[in-house]
Amino acid sequence: MQTLKLVAVSAGLSAPSSTRLLADRLAKAAQERLTEQEYVVEVRVVELRDHAVDIAKNFVTGFPSAQLQEAIDAVTGADGVIAVTPVFTASYSGLFKSFFDLINPEALTGKPVLIGATGGTARHSLVLDHAMRPLFSYLRALVVPTAVYAASEDWGSGGDEYTDGLPSRIARAGHDLADLVAARGPAGEADDDEVVPFERQLADLRLD
Repeated sequence: MQTLKLVAVSAGLSAPSSTRLLADRLAKAAQERLTEQEYVVEVRVVELRDHAVDIAKNFVTGFPSAQLQEAIDAVTGADGVIAVTPVFTASYSGLFKSFFDLINPEALTGKPVLIGATGGTARHSLVLDHAMRPLFSYLRALVVPTAVYAASEDWGSGGDEYTDGLPSRIARAGHDLADLVAARGPAGEADDDEVVPFERQLADLRLD
């Protein structure tokens, strides 16, 4: 059985935080989907608040600490990434942006990335398409079409006949990520002589 690595990056500042909770649930949904496809899945969560001081020092010194470098390597070496941030001033948090500023612009090329965000009101849901999706498109990641925004009122809500609740949106997004990861295969196993076009990678996504 092949082993796949999923890394969830959480920029939540409190403990516990809704941002971490969303990251955990998205990772679980993707893991369950891949397990159904008979993959062994390793899941890791990178809590950016644990690296906040090292991230700031890196900008001053130009060198990451051993712990920060290990977190960066985990993200760049993953088969799929889940990136979740709280909304600050109608955008991603400064800590979230600072961490991804430290990643080599080529390191996420073609890597499936599922984006998510949390906030106090649904009015900030556009952060997904106006801020996060452009960021990861710039990094040449393969951004999962389905993204998840969780407002305070979404937690514990099952939705209605017209609107999907948070659990169903999490499941759909996690499945989308899993299908892209499975289609791409484990990192490092692709044929170096074959460059898979972005459009073909999208075409490999099978939506339920």
